[in-house]
Amino acid sequence: MKKILSILTISCGLAFSTQAQQPGQIFKAAGTPANPKVAASWNRYYDHAGIGEICKKIAAAYPDLAKLESIGKSFEGRDLWCLTITNFKKGDEKKKPAMYIDGNIHSNEIQGAEFVLYTAWYLTESHADNAFIQELLEDKVFYLVPTINPDARDSYMHKANSASTPRSGVIPVDNDGDGSVNEDGFDDLDGDGNITLMRRKNPNGRWKLDPRDSRNMIQVGPDEKGDYELLGQEGIDNDGDGRVNEDGYTFEYDPNRDWGWGWQPNYIQNGAYKYPFSLPENRAIMEFVVKHPNIAAAQSYHNAGGMILRGPGGQEDVGTYNAQDVAVYDAIAKKGEEMIPGYKYLVVYKDLYSAYGGELDWFYAGRGIYTYSNELWTPFLMYMKEGTRDPFDNKTYEFDRYLLFKDAFVDWKEYNHPQYGKIEIGGFKKNFTRAHPGFLLESDAHRNMAFTIYHCYHTPKLLVSEVKEKDLGDGLKEITATVYNDRLMPTHSSQDVKNKIEVPDYISISTSAKVLAGMIVDNEDLNLSSEQTQSPQTIAVPNIPGLGTVTVRWIVQGNAKYTVSVESKKGGVAAKN
Repeated sequence: MKKILSILTISCGLAFSTQAQQPGQIFKAAGTPANPKVAASWNRYYDHAGIGEICKKIAAAYPDLAKLESIGKSFEGRDLWCLTITNFKKGDEKKKPAMYIDGNIHSNEIQGAEFVLYTAWYLTESHADNAFIQELLEDKVFYLVPTINPDARDSYMHKANSASTPRSGVIPVDNDGDGSVNEDGFDDLDGDGNITLMRRKNPNGRWKLDPRDSRNMIQVGPDEKGDYELLGQEGIDNDGDGRVNEDGYTFEYDPNRDWGWGWQPNYIQNGAYKYPFSLPENRAIMEFVVKHPNIAAAQSYHNAGGMILRGPGGQEDVGTYNAQDVAVYDAIAKKGEEMIPGYKYLVVYKDLYSAYGGELDWFYAGRGIYTYSNELWTPFLMYMKEGTRDPFDNKTYEFDRYLLFKDAFVDWKEYNHPQYGKIEIGGFKKNFTRAHPGFLLESDAHRNMAFTIYHCYHTPKLLVSEVKEKDLGDGLKEITATVYNDRLMPTHSSQDVKNKIEVPDYISISTSAKVLAGMIVDNEDLNLSSEQTQSPQTIAVPNIPGLGTVTVRWIVQGNAKYTVSVESKKGGVAAKN
């Protein structure tokens, strides 16, 4: 028995040693947590249960830096997990400028969730030995929601799909009248979990095998005859309407057309549902944001194409994004282009297409929050040079051959189709062309995270930089205070100021002396000011500009000590005696 126990002890010790290294065995790589408390791999994707497990581990490992809550339920009842990351020992989180980040609003745009999770993991694991992260989490707070469409995420991962379908979610309906809803779904002919392509030999076809890689199909020229015809996506026409794989879904909604700014009905904006915020997930996000007026910056992750996007989604809103705010957007995004190779800074309506009722526009136009949407993954990352997202581009096949060892492709094979006869099915798996390969996932997650940290860093940071006294005689004093904003973003975007979305900033003097007058100093050199006749002790300031100052003044009677403080919903708090 003792011998058996000894063997078990040794075995257990060996098993344990394979799970974590001792500190003395590690030489730290720059910019990376060396021996994290939460062991998580960033070269793979997690379903909703996996996301929840990592969130819970982070919150348990770092109770002073991370709090986990469910901010709502999905259509099918899954939790919308939100991690709040800040140094809770250093001030009230709701009085710190906040950065909100979410991902995976579309079912097949999965890596956004991993990028959000990586951000939470990195901030908490790096806090102990990284002075920049320490200062950041003392001043700022992150609200991190990995997936805002968990139902569609799990459906995409666990059911048969292609890389591009379904895009979002589906309304459950009985489309073919057999008493069941969405039972047809996507027809996975070979049962491998991937919906690939179908081709059929045809002496008059317009496609032939690529001589450089026989897995690929290329179109023949106008004077050539091909060997194949492409029949489209793998599947069966269940109801005889000439289309495959649409029969389970009468209407596929787009949750990124459901937001309450510029919303248009489905006949104008394809994918819109009943009315703005008709989807429970989006409504939960909206309610969370409204309850957290300290959110000054936001980021949503999509795929693909390697883009840093800002609004507007429609040309009608060009005037909404005014010059002052665009200057802030430009400065941050241009730095992002340097930080994330291959990514381009673009404007949705101008450089892509019109999109109405999008999250991007609601956050900025509806709430005054500077917001980007990054389209993750770009073919540039394959060979570190410009590429194309064309699935028939030979570089994509070369990348799969030489760097993924053909792991991303389902080889063509014959299949006896009930409607098309003898065909072949094959093509790229659903985990490629839009989603990062594992070895590139962590690298791009880190770069995009760094961009959001830069964005968060430039939310307002207020300082009462100077307080001056002047004796006016007869027991009267003039107290002049200057509040400086040490970051790019103002405390209120121009959109916020124009529409009075958020309350003004308040600069107050706390003293037992009698405050006779309070005013905003418009020009200190010329002694020009605007008096606030009511409640002079607390002066309401419409905005404190980025990298700029606001000066206020009080006339007080009496010789008492005082404290000057400033409080801003998006700019935080500061004080000086």
